Amino acid sequence: MATNESVGIFSSASLAVEYVDSLLPENPLQEPFKNAWNYMLDNYTKFQIATWGSLIVHEALYFLFCLPAFLFQFIPYMKKYKIQKDKPETWENQWKCFKVLLFNHFCIQLPLICGTYYFTEYFNIPYGWERMPRWYMLLARCFGCAVIEDTWHYFLHRLLHHKKIYKYIHKVHHEFQAPFGMEAEYAHPLETLILGTGFFIGIVLLCDHVILLWAWVAVRLMETIDVHSGYDIPLNPLNLIPFYAGSRHHDFHHMNFIGNYASTFTWWDRIFGTDSQFVAYTEKMKIGKKTE
Repeated sequence: MATNESVGIFSSASLAVEYVDSLLPENPLQEPFKNAWNYMLDNYTKFQIATWGSLIVHEALYFLFCLPAFLFQFIPYMKKYKIQKDKPETWENQWKCFKVLLFNHFCIQLPLICGTYYFTEYFNIPYGWERMPRWYMLLARCFGCAVIEDTWHYFLHRLLHHKKIYKYIHKVHHEFQAPFGMEAEYAHPLETLILGTGFFIGIVLLCDHVILLWAWVAVRLMETIDVHSGYDIPLNPLNLIPFYAGSRHHDFHHMNFIGNYASTFTWWDRIFGTDSQFVAYTEKMKIGKKTE
């Protein structure tokens, strides 16, 4: 009975979204995107698309999303939004981070990306435009991937903070007490594999088109670079997402090396009380602002 009710709720929600979608004006970018997608399919093999296409998407989006926070350090007006104002970025740290990123991206992540083609072939994941999911289904599956990844990240990240193993693996990521966007994937190779597994679980369970691979890459990179940015921007649209952790939540984790273990949402930290110090700190800061 409960299963039938759940199916009915999801069916009704899907119909409602489809109705709203039918009322929206036609997307002017859809036709150019369709032409570009079909051109890609006509001129490149599935292996090239799944492997080199995925690498290009990851690298381009990673450094594109890093760019705003990188530029903020040169804009005096943006300093008031920096969370740890007493710890400015340095060229030395950023250069060191960049070199480690290149190693992780091309020596750790690229071999994993090379398996994308075989994954799509084994599970018969379509590439064609005619099987392209609607935007709302794509968003729903990306949200599902985020929930799965966040759950995996919370428990494995918390485990990596165990005193017996912290100094061997996760300590590398905490080398910079004041995070900056580019540092999001600065980590020990083992951590890249351990925490990165959470990214792939959602794909294995929910992927129905190769576009989801790239959409989920975009969503995940946007989120992780945002929470590592070191800046709390008031008009950040990501803060409109219910239960979104945000930069202050994760910045506190880097500042204190404890608590706030989740990657995207706040519910696991609230359930297990691992955000108690952050909540107390936030309340203290609010009281301090009121008395100024």
